Amino acid sequence: MPDAVWDKAEATSSFWQYFPSDSIQAPQQTQVKFLFDNQNLYVLIVAEADYNNFITPSLRRDFSFRNSDSVTLVLDTFNDGTNAFVFGTNPEGVQREALISNGGANPSQDYNDSWDVKWEVAVQKFDGGYRTEMKIPFSSIRYADNNKEWRVNVYRSEIAKNMSSTWAKIPRNQSIAGLAYMNTLSFEKELPKAKTPIALIPFSSGIVAKNFEENSSNETLSFGGDAKLSIGNGMILDLTLNPDFSQVEVDDQIINLTRFEVRLPEKRQFFIQNSDLFDNYGDQYETQPFFSRRIGVAKDLDGNTIENKIIAGARLSGKISNNMRLGFLNMQTQEDRANGISANNNTVLSLQQKMFSRSYLGLIFVNRQQTGDELEDNEQVHFNRVIGLDYTLASKDNKWTGRSYIHQSFLPEKTTDRYSAGFRLNYNARKNIIRYGLNRIGEGYQSDLGFLRRKGIQKHFLRYGHRLWIDSKTIRSLELSQSIFYIDRPKSNGLVTDRSLSSRAEINFSDQSRFQVEFSRNYTYLIDEFDPLRVDNAVVLEANTGYTYSDFEISYRSNFSKKINYRFRTSFGEFYNGTKFSIRSEVAIRLQPRFNGSIEINYDKIDFPAPYTSGELWLIGPKIDYTFSKSIFWNTFIQYSSQSETLGINSRLQWRFAPLSDFYIVYNDNYFATTTFVPRVRSLTFKLTYWLNL
Repeated sequence: MPDAVWDKAEATSSFWQYFPSDSIQAPQQTQVKFLFDNQNLYVLIVAEADYNNFITPSLRRDFSFRNSDSVTLVLDTFNDGTNAFVFGTNPEGVQREALISNGGANPSQDYNDSWDVKWEVAVQKFDGGYRTEMKIPFSSIRYADNNKEWRVNVYRSEIAKNMSSTWAKIPRNQSIAGLAYMNTLSFEKELPKAKTPIALIPFSSGIVAKNFEENSSNETLSFGGDAKLSIGNGMILDLTLNPDFSQVEVDDQIINLTRFEVRLPEKRQFFIQNSDLFDNYGDQYETQPFFSRRIGVAKDLDGNTIENKIIAGARLSGKISNNMRLGFLNMQTQEDRANGISANNNTVLSLQQKMFSRSYLGLIFVNRQQTGDELEDNEQVHFNRVIGLDYTLASKDNKWTGRSYIHQSFLPEKTTDRYSAGFRLNYNARKNIIRYGLNRIGEGYQSDLGFLRRKGIQKHFLRYGHRLWIDSKTIRSLELSQSIFYIDRPKSNGLVTDRSLSSRAEINFSDQSRFQVEFSRNYTYLIDEFDPLRVDNAVVLEANTGYTYSDFEISYRSNFSKKINYRFRTSFGEFYNGTKFSIRSEVAIRLQPRFNGSIEINYDKIDFPAPYTSGELWLIGPKIDYTFSKSIFWNTFIQYSSQSETLGINSRLQWRFAPLSDFYIVYNDNYFATTTFVPRVRSLTFKLTYWLNL
């Protein structure tokens, strides 16, 4: 946009500091201007600075604002205080975009940066700051017809100075990305109805693999594609045929010392946009009726998790009115006779109706239905269905949040207690935090497409925390908290299986570092045998036995604006009828703006009295990320786990040769890591995708 045009636009400024204090105007001010035409929204952001040593760790898209100087635009285009679009950039002009759901109160859960969309940005550094121009096509976002106002905010990170500021004044006990506190963007006339382009995203992929266990080779070439169709200004239809996710970043391995399955995040692009419409039901810790990673993954006859090919799928999601959202998903998976996996049709229907200022009522229906022939070796029942009703609370000022829900499952056989229900309420004020939760899961409840840690339990959780805000050059806040939870089994005469009482102190420093100490007193009653080490031929802890034990933990996270930063956590104490000493550590180095490297080292030493099996567990994971330019990226991830006795290498080269169009080359190598490293599976994969707007 020419400077002469921007000169006529009205500027907004008066940014408030958010970190380390929220009570003063930002020392380095930021100006924002908005313009629009029939196709695009234009945004000018001028960030003042009395320094030029900006911190920009990487040239990779979707960088984190927490470790890079940046400016970020948040658009709540439906004015619901629940969902928003995010567009940001840093002084190098690297783009980031994300979706905010559920009000943004919990960034780790409500902030999804896997979403990609076409838009443009240009950044110019000058003596005294940098200037950002954004060009956001109306066709890349969704908004209500006949609307002349949006809720909007801009926030800025100054990592070099350990500061952040916002256009809308946000209390520091609330999330900087939260949607409760925003300003209003008023348009002079009604916005144009966005064009409804059709995006076709064909792909071709190939793999050359060698299986050293079976002494076999495999070479395959496949084709498929996705399509995106905008339906009005609020809905989008995603279609996929023969999808391939070989380019998706590998999961971090973990050492699991619990008795339960661990949930890993969804990284596949097809499931990302409006994912909260499908995933944001139930309790994310204990039970969710739908968890998208269940689709395309299954267990073979030996209980190993393997890929289950998706044949095709459709996904309709978005706003059908100002106050109602709709989500519909249907995917067909392929039969795999060799591994005893039946073909399945998977369906999810979700409706969310806004209530009051920022709360909503949600209805979800989930159905997994076998299709095709019955397989003798498959123990999966013919169908599993879940219907549920959730009410999600978010007060206007976001002090009160919570959820209540009840879900019912349906199976071919007649069973009782097929329900899951829960309630949680959070109060987050400037000085006090109170959280209470109650969950009850029946013995007969089942959700094949969901996440379920355990059944037949009732859980209570209560936490109180008190903050002391200390506006000094060194310390920002001190928080003291006390929490208790216990779990019993109502159908077993109220047998208590888990109980924990913990006390924690947390110091947050003005340079963004953090120190924590926590003491826990725990009780566990084992219903089943348990082997924390998960090793062959172990002498395991007996079932029907109760254990009382204590644990002390210390953790520290350094200032991540430094070129070398680290985090460290150690715990020691009793563990069931033995002892445990654990270390979790990661050291990272940044040679900006191209190189980021880190190494994670986890160690657990578990000692049990004879005759139970003791042992040591190691997890070592170096990562290297190098950005040759804003369009060519290379990263390598090496993971060694003594628990799984494997060494994995994943190296991925990505070339973004056109907007949202990529060429990937991925090298994978897996070894059995026992006394020597024995090759297991080795592969070389390529994938080519091209985004074409019609």
